[in-house]
Amino acid sequence: MAKVGVPKEILDNEYRVALTIAGCNALISEGHQVFIQAGAGLGSGISDDEYKAAGATILKDAPSVFAEADLILKVKEPQASEVPMLRKGQILFTYLHLAAHPKLAMDLAKSGATCIAYETVQYDNGQLPLLTPMSEIAGRLATQIGANYLERPMGGRGVLLGGVPGVEPGEVIIIGGGIVGTNAAKIALGLGARVTIFDLSLDRLRYLDDVFNGQVRTVFSIGHHLANILPSADLVIGAVLIPGKQAPRIVTKEMVKTMKPGSVIVDVSVDQGGCIETVHSTTHSAPTYVWEGVVHYGVANIPGAVPWTSTRALTNATLPFALKLAKFGYQAVLDDPALNRGVNIHDGQVVHPAVAEVVNAQMATAK
Repeated sequence: MAKVGVPKEILDNEYRVALTIAGCNALISEGHQVFIQAGAGLGSGISDDEYKAAGATILKDAPSVFAEADLILKVKEPQASEVPMLRKGQILFTYLHLAAHPKLAMDLAKSGATCIAYETVQYDNGQLPLLTPMSEIAGRLATQIGANYLERPMGGRGVLLGGVPGVEPGEVIIIGGGIVGTNAAKIALGLGARVTIFDLSLDRLRYLDDVFNGQVRTVFSIGHHLANILPSADLVIGAVLIPGKQAPRIVTKEMVKTMKPGSVIVDVSVDQGGCIETVHSTTHSAPTYVWEGVVHYGVANIPGAVPWTSTRALTNATLPFALKLAKFGYQAVLDDPALNRGVNIHDGQVVHPAVAEVVNAQMATAK
């Protein structure tokens, strides 16, 4: 039986935790031991006493958790202080987004641990079961956040997305019609905004046209169509995803320069490098900056803002895989094709093709 460790997240304003009480109960009922760092669940409304009542052992700090556990469950990628705590033979199960962090990929490889990324666990039909719940939340929050920063006291141009009778609503442009884009559109439509979604899949655009009953404008291709419409945008949401790879830069600096002063960009794909050239990663402590008069929001862990919801949505999805890893160890990866696709680092090597491509490119550049 496995020893499962859950350290407290230390990324800026990251309040999620990788295991709920229900998850703790499930692991312990199968005979596993669970070690929780003191205070790990507080940001998500879960106390140490609740974990103890479920049978978990509370340890005082992260080094104690890493030292005790065979399987580490986290939410976000290991920070600089955590990487040295990993060891050969240990399994790390968390979001990694290594295409945007090639140095971290190399450091994790040196640890000898097997690192499995939530975001690249993928079913045969292409679905990403562990990315989907956070994409749903990030998409909904993206519109909510954008609407907030459009307010004049927040630095925006003072536009109410829904407008009012006699005054036109705001214009929302969504780049990418996947889970993030679809959920962003739901909230934007609910607020009464005009919404346009760009995507490169005609099948996806047909689906979106049906789902939204023609209320959303759907545009195939990006290029000059996007360049032509950006000057009218009040809010632009980046929602591009290529599993495991860096997001392609869709919006250039020159295109951003054509946007109205006080308009807002929220790039959800910033955790994969961003699809908007002028966006860089920010934090919940300092979420925005202004470039050429346009407000940019680049927080890479958007769902961390609503940890009560996010923790439960995430662990609902991760628990079945965590139970397999606890019971079978690395054999679970060999037996489950979806988990196998999630492996980014194993036996000292970067093994995920998309991540390896980015890391090798960086190494070549360094030479």
